[in-house]
Amino acid sequence: MGLFIRKSIEMLQAEAQQSGSKTLKRVLGPVSLVALGVGVIIGAGLFSITGTVASEYTGPAITLSFIVAAIGCCFAGLCYAEFASMIPVAGSAYTYSYATMGELIAWIIGWDLVLEYTVAATTVSISWSRYLVVFLQGIGIELPHAFSACPWDGGIVNIPAMLIVVLMSLILMRGTAGSSFFNGLIVFLKIGVILIFVFLGWKFIQADNYVPYIPENTGKLGEFGISGILRGAAIVFFAFLGFDAVSTAAQETRNPQRNMPIGILVSLLVCTILYILFAHVMTGVAHYTEFEGQEGIAPVAIEHMGYANSAGVIEPVYPWLNKAIILAILFGYCSVIMVTLLGQSRVFLSMSHDGLLPPFFSRINERFRTPVHSNCLFMIVVSLLAGFVPAQVAGEMTSIGTLLAFTLVCAAVLIVRKTMPNVHRTFKTPFVPFVPIMGILTCLCMMCFLPADTWIRLVLWMLIGLDVYASYGRKHSKLEPEQAHRKGDIVLNILGLALSVLCIITGLWHQQTVGWDADRTLLIISFVFAFTHCAYYMLRIWKQSKEIKPLT
Repeated sequence: MGLFIRKSIEMLQAEAQQSGSKTLKRVLGPVSLVALGVGVIIGAGLFSITGTVASEYTGPAITLSFIVAAIGCCFAGLCYAEFASMIPVAGSAYTYSYATMGELIAWIIGWDLVLEYTVAATTVSISWSRYLVVFLQGIGIELPHAFSACPWDGGIVNIPAMLIVVLMSLILMRGTAGSSFFNGLIVFLKIGVILIFVFLGWKFIQADNYVPYIPENTGKLGEFGISGILRGAAIVFFAFLGFDAVSTAAQETRNPQRNMPIGILVSLLVCTILYILFAHVMTGVAHYTEFEGQEGIAPVAIEHMGYANSAGVIEPVYPWLNKAIILAILFGYCSVIMVTLLGQSRVFLSMSHDGLLPPFFSRINERFRTPVHSNCLFMIVVSLLAGFVPAQVAGEMTSIGTLLAFTLVCAAVLIVRKTMPNVHRTFKTPFVPFVPIMGILTCLCMMCFLPADTWIRLVLWMLIGLDVYASYGRKHSKLEPEQAHRKGDIVLNILGLALSVLCIITGLWHQQTVGWDADRTLLIISFVFAFTHCAYYMLRIWKQSKEIKPLT
């Protein structure tokens, strides 16, 4: 089978049944998995992006945008749930692709997931630092800007962002049971603040703020009206991303065939309900136009939760709620950072276990029963990125990486229904092929609307990953070890050339978008990567053809 060799379901299920001090400890039940999903899905975006979307695109109909986005996300969630019940092994989309589309595709998606979780943890830790600065300012403590921002933002190093990554990594290293309890506590506090906001704000809802519920379109596509609801759905779609991290904990789950689908689908349902309630109250206590230009919705909405005095000015009844929301954001970010760090270490563990990465990363600590080496690696990498890289560089990379993973998982369901129809599943994706096809189309549509520079960084990362696989992974794969030549090498080389050409195209696309007089750093980097990799893969093709000829 060569580079497209697949891991059998029997082999994966045997791995799932392994036990002992050198394996991951099964401690997670359905409640812990739901908490894990809710912990990573609900972040500070709920408290910030909702106001922007309502004021610029949807008006009070932002609740409809959340429903549309949830339906779109549910397509991918249903596909993930089938695989989680069928292949209960750590690795998420990487493992699913290995079983259905072969080693090379699995490597690509695994490398993509590592990028997704790394940039997600980096971005969130930087935002956590910003909110910490705001919270401390509120109680009279000023952190020096030099040590709470990266060099690109006028500082020297972002120490709070680095420290939160180290803290969450240490909690993960101590064991999944402890980190699950910590995450559950954070989720409880975070949901508590959301429900308090909904409960206290409900009685201050003004029905007039909902009129019109769907504001008339301004004449521009995406500005209110039906097209505004759809554009709003595309933006708030990213508020649902993260549930796939639940599937990376399959080997630490009790009865994963039953509990994994519950964790994935229930966490999506819980978050959808909370989002709709929150948005409904938010646009009810204050008119949607008042959120325009605001960094967060908390100050605006809370100022309207009160009664007018003799001068007609509303006096807030719950001024303390603003600080409570900032605290919820801080706690919420902690759980997001922890779950993304867990996800990337488990994907690395699976790739190392299959021989595609050095065995160092798949060693399990006998005391804590966790992949400490992988945790340490990402603790160092993510903390350095958080300390010295601006958030905007990493932000959108999370979305494109996640959407690529979703697309491949939806496609894999279509494949597995044809190639493995008799394999036992405790959960089946309903309405196949409609659900997987809609999942693919939804994700591809979202990817197409992302900026060109995001595509450049994705292609560069994929080229680096292809280099690692070509130089190490293909030679050390446990399914076909120590083989100088493998069937499909030519596909690997052609893929490298194709990505090099795509690197040039995305570089030109980005420069055309920002203007030819703008900074050309990304264009130069994309051209250098493209031409060096073209030379590298053409040299590989020439060498392999010379070595194969004498054998024939």
